[in-house]
Amino acid sequence: MKSVSLLLVAASFLVAGAASAQSGADLAKSKNCMGCHELDKKKVGPGFKDVAAKYKGNKDAEAKLVGALKEGKGHPVKVAATDAELKTLVEYVLSQK
Repeated sequence: MKSVSLLLVAASFLVAGAASAQSGADLAKSKNCMGCHELDKKKVGPGFKDVAAKYKGNKDAEAKLVGALKEGKGHPVKVAATDAELKTLVEYVLSQK
């Protein structure tokens, strides 16, 4: 019975964590990415579709972009976000077609 209770508690934490996770589009808005970027055209920075096209097929793209956003290298500002949020943002940008 204890193992069933523990399993239910663990499952509830997983569901709660998943429910609080933001989508890439929501994070792009909340982290103010959209202040400098648009999906399909250059604003201050390149459009997300252009970034996705540039890195298409590059297996190191995600790590490179997460690092650039985290450290502010190759990006005008360090993005104040967790590693998980940065990964979600980059996956969102790279998924644009």
